[in-house]
Amino acid sequence: MKAVRLLLITGFLLMAIHARSQKVFSCQYDYQADVKVYVAENDYEADLLVYKVGYDYQAEGNEGKWFFVKYDYQADKKIYFCEYKYQADLVICFVDYSYQAKWRNREKIHLMF
Repeated sequence: MKAVRLLLITGFLLMAIHARSQKVFSCQYDYQADVKVYVAENDYEADLLVYKVGYDYQAEGNEGKWFFVKYDYQADKKIYFCEYKYQADLVICFVDYSYQAKWRNREKIHLMF
């Protein structure tokens, strides 16, 4: 019984590590979105530092490398950009280099799975 439970937990952890939920679509209305996002000016305010990649294959894992798709059915997550921070589920800051992309608040990592 313990071996089965351990196998299941290990399987879920491996799936989480290899999850590709970084293809995003920007919705026009908040009710269409999976996650409401606010873009902060400074990286220290953000839960997640995001780097926009040029190709979908570069958006691997859940470490803040996002590829914006043209249609909602192509996306792993649909997001809505909020006007105010208090409206958001997740606060992000866009960064200039891919190595800067990372979670600063890992308590919210589940939002992008």
